[in-house]
Parts: sequence; C-alpha cells; structure tokens
Amino acid sequence: MKLYTFFRSSAAFRVRIALNLKGLAYAPQPVSLPKGEHRRPEYAGANPQGLVPMLELDDGTRLNQSLAIIEFLDEKYAQPQLVPKDALGRARVRSLALLIACEIHPLNNLRTLNYLRKNLRLGDEQVNAWYRHWIAEGLAKLEAELTQTRGTGRFCHGDAPSMADCCLVPQIFNAKRYHCDLAPYPTVMRVFEQCMKLEAFERAQPSKQPDANEQETRH
Repeated sequence: MKLYTFFRSSAAFRVRIALNLKGLAYAPQPVSLPKGEHRRPEYAGANPQGLVPMLELDDGTRLNQSLAIIEFLDEKYAQPQLVPKDALGRARVRSLALLIACEIHPLNNLRTLNYLRKNLRLGDEQVNAWYRHWIAEGLAKLEAELTQTRGTGRFCHGDAPSMADCCLVPQIFNAKRYHCDLAPYPTVMRVFEQCMKLEAFERAQPSKQPDANEQETRH
C-alpha cells in the first residue's frame, strides 16, 4: 500500500497511527502542502478531493478521508479493533472521533489559517488567538465527554486504542505546537500520554516522517 501523506497533516497522522496499530506495511508518498503539491494536476487527477491522506491499495484502488480509511482498515484487518463491535461502543468512538475531526480540526487546519492570513489579512497574533480559542472550546467538550460519559478507560474508550485515540493524538500535537494551555484537560492529557507510550503512536508522529525536514511552515 501507498500512503500519500504530509508530515504535519493531522488527518494523515491519524491514518499512520491506524496502519501502525494494525501492523500493516505501507510506502509513504510525501505530498508537500506548503508547496501546493496537492493541487498539481498529477495529484489532483488521482485524487479529486486534492487532500491528504490518500491510501492506494495494492490493486490501485484509492481511498480518501482519514476516518473512512480507518474504518476500511478496521473492516478488512480485524485485529486489533479500532471501532468496537457493539453498537453503543461504535457510536461512542465515532462521536469522539468526529468531535475532533469535524468540530476542532477544520477550524485550525492549514487552509483555514492561510485564509485568515492572506484573505482577511489577520496578523500572527490574531491568527494564534483564533487557533487557541477553538482548541480550548473543542478540548473542553472532549474533556467533558471523557469524564462524564461511560466507557473511558486507559484510552478514550476502554483499555485499548480506538479510532478516537487516532484522532486525539494528532490534535494534541498541533495544540502543543501553538503553545495552547492544556492544563484544563487532565483526562485528555492522561489518554494522550498513555497513547504515546505505544510504539505505533510514537512512530507515526511528525518528527519521525521522511518529509519532516521540510522548511518550517505552520500547519
């Protein structure tokens, strides 16, 4: 398999974690977002969404959107499970994952921040304030979910990593990069630290990727 990825992409980070947890070998294909490689015809022709990650299977089939890719991997490669078999467990894990992937991350990704800078002409201080505001609001909701709803264990759901943890870890990496105050979220951080004890998460982090030496660019 080939994974079209960018080292700082939260969405690609999620899929790297899932592939590592499943013990699946893949060939990383770096796509530089700052250089606009995702908009070039050769990539856009293969991926109409023009985003990363894209997973190309051995037969040439291409899959987009991180959560869809993770669920595909979970259905095709049963162990370890990243989405529970029971209906309530599935709903909870998907809810936690979507809270991060759909409510927190889109407000703080590269496209959004670039629009604030280039189109709305906001300065770095204003952009950083935007970023920290939405991180704080989103992580407060996640903290409440993990502390007030049943099912949280050593990880987001139970005592083994799930798709929710694949989403949580990249979001915390980004929050740390922007020097967000994470003290108000002790349960979130406890889960994050538990995840980072596992080789699958550690090996997936941005600094361990082949394109990690690119010029520093906010993402």
